[in-house]
Amino acid sequence: MSLSLVAGLGNPGREYETSRHNLGWVVLDAFAKNHGLAWQHVPQFEAEIARWDTPGRTRWLVKPLTFMNDSGRAVGALARYYKIAPASIAAVYDDLTIALGLVKVTVTGSAGGHNGVASLLEHLGDGFVRYRIGIGPKQPAQMDLSDFVLGKFTPEQHTLLNQKLETHVSGLDLLLSRGAEAAMNQLNRRESK
Repeated sequence: MSLSLVAGLGNPGREYETSRHNLGWVVLDAFAKNHGLAWQHVPQFEAEIARWDTPGRTRWLVKPLTFMNDSGRAVGALARYYKIAPASIAAVYDDLTIALGLVKVTVTGSAGGHNGVASLLEHLGDGFVRYRIGIGPKQPAQMDLSDFVLGKFTPEQHTLLNQKLETHVSGLDLLLSRGAEAAMNQLNRRESK
């Protein structure tokens, strides 16, 4: 099934802009820019939405403005409105179980402690594609989880992410053009190298 809705997870507000938890937004913003798409604030969906028309189909990019822990509310409302099944939805988000700079595509699984994903599972059910962008490992290990994900990248990490941004965007392009299986075969393999 091809993907019709791509949700980037993050938190609204300037103080969160450069936090690890907003990496989903960063990648989706870069993707939208690459395709010349403009964001519009749509209050009824509590989200910023970009419409992407390609020959024979319309896709929606969405950045929920409901805060990370309630992302599913905005994505669920949009999915119901456009009658989009979970299998046609991709979520783009940070994952601290994956090394910084790597991406992993999966189609099922638990929230893995990620509150944004837990909210999507609650409002959509399972079956959506997960485009997981590495922010790990958590350092120092004893640091509180929320302090880590809401914290900012170090200058070195920021440089690495800037270098990887194009790769993350092209990986998302691959997912949307060729589907989850092709993306898994190509992107997940990089991790084992």
